Amino acid sequence: MNAHASAPVVEHASAVAIDGRAVLIYGPSGSGKSDLALRLIDRGARLIADDRTVLRREGDGLFAAPPETIAGLIEVRGLGVVAAPGAATASDAFPVALAVRLVAAPAEVVRMPDPQSREIAGVAVPEVTLWGFAASAVAVVAVALDAALDRREVRR
Repeated sequence: MNAHASAPVVEHASAVAIDGRAVLIYGPSGSGKSDLALRLIDRGARLIADDRTVLRREGDGLFAAPPETIAGLIEVRGLGVVAAPGAATASDAFPVALAVRLVAAPAEVVRMPDPQSREIAGVAVPEVTLWGFAASAVAVVAVALDAALDRREVRR
């Protein structure tokens, strides 16, 4: 393995693909990872993984895929674990463009934060902090993803 590749790691994060780019959703249990993923899917995103995401570095990029055992499944509070139509398969991989860190309370979100990033496998990923249950969370993810893509190009 060369210096620009890494063995896959499994992170405690959900992930969706928007226009072919992965958005990782981190946060403590109960912070709304699956809920936000479900709302993004309702807006047209594609489920990559719920609760656990396989990440690997390839060249200068970071790629997200579902673990084989849970590919295509999402936990929906009040329903249980259900199949997500059109979800990624274990052989799919999407370039990571944004990390969303969910917090437990709206007061934890800084109104005018400095740009943040999260280092994963030696790759800096732009990161935004949100309260996942905010009505605007889906729109904020879309705006943050556009801003992140304007700042950098993810290459395979």
